[in-house]
Amino acid sequence: MQSRGRSSVFTSLRASVALVVVLAALLGASPVAAATPAAGVLRTGLPNHTLTPGATNPAVTQATIHRTICVSGWTATIRPPSSYTTALKIRQLAIYGFSDRRLADYEEDHLISLELGGSPRSSKNLWPEPHHIRVGGLDLGSYAKDGFENHLRSLVCAGRLSLASAQREIAGNWVAYWRSWKGM
Repeated sequence: MQSRGRSSVFTSLRASVALVVVLAALLGASPVAAATPAAGVLRTGLPNHTLTPGATNPAVTQATIHRTICVSGWTATIRPPSSYTTALKIRQLAIYGFSDRRLADYEEDHLISLELGGSPRSSKNLWPEPHHIRVGGLDLGSYAKDGFENHLRSLVCAGRLSLASAQREIAGNWVAYWRSWKGM
């Protein structure tokens, strides 16, 4: 009888352990998924700075801006072909861990835009930016960032902001500077 009691205790204990393992796996799935770089993008509107720290184009300096970024159409001369950016976007969507893999929902964006002297082809400067990222009732997706890039470029070309400052603003935390610009 004692051996039978021990057997049922062990069976019950194994069932409890199995239940705890299953629950831990289920509950643990959410934090693991939330820890992806994509989750950070969707929470902040910013790229993962380990994967996309930004990179500059050495041909663009404060001394060359009136021969480069301030010349209308100049960025078209250095923009990489879509075959390059589309292939990179496919790889980076997986690296970032986005569950939505529809290419049309993203822009393969230059963190430091070409208009601000960003590197055209460096994967350190390109990232899959969703067109729409809702954060606190605001859309912080690619369209908002594109408008801010144009604003910064106009300031740089007018001599009201240094190129280095514009590059730091856009690469460091463009959302904070965008909010300030918009008066939020």
